[in-house]
Amino acid sequence: MAFNIVIPLFPGVTQLDFTGPAQMFAQVPDATICVVSESGASIKTDSGFSILPGHDFDNCPQADLICIPGGPGVFTAINNGALVSFVDRQCETAQYLTSVCTGAFILGAAGRLQGRRATTHWGYTSALEVCGAEFTPGRIVTDGNLITAGGVTSGIDFSLAVIARIWGETLAQAIQLRMEYNPAPPFTGGHPGASEPAILAEVQPFYDKALARVLAALAERAGKAE
Repeated sequence: MAFNIVIPLFPGVTQLDFTGPAQMFAQVPDATICVVSESGASIKTDSGFSILPGHDFDNCPQADLICIPGGPGVFTAINNGALVSFVDRQCETAQYLTSVCTGAFILGAAGRLQGRRATTHWGYTSALEVCGAEFTPGRIVTDGNLITAGGVTSGIDFSLAVIARIWGETLAQAIQLRMEYNPAPPFTGGHPGASEPAILAEVQPFYDKALARVLAALAERAGKAE
């Protein structure tokens, strides 16, 4: 039987958050990738091009695994009632609840992080407690059936870890080889603990502002729920 992997998209989604995992998951013989948007209309990504999903919220199959990407559009997506309700319904019976980067906050908006260990992009980790989650350092954090990944490129590592958990390490390693996933970045860095102080000082102000926007969006949602 097909194993449905549902990936909901929203305007301003970071394309690598979902295309990285989708590329890996697509190599699993019995996995069906179900990319979905509210109306089924094309979604403009943060990279300037659009993706045409295969499903809308009404005709999307039930997920065995839901994978929620993040991106700059998450500030609005947190308060998109149709999206959050769709995610909540899918989470009801999904075997695995997963996110990449700031997609964790959509899971949080659906009430799925309460009392759970989770991670997200390094610039936003302090906002996880607003969702009732316990921030746990790590590129991939697993808490039962909840699996969250750090920022953007973490989604590739995450997808291979998920494949290993569900289908076995042999298949995961074979897919890693097929995709020639053998990262050798040209610079040391990519995380505050490994980056040059001058580089961090240049990047940090952007995430200070972005963190404030996530906190404001979560506060707005909490106000609506009262």
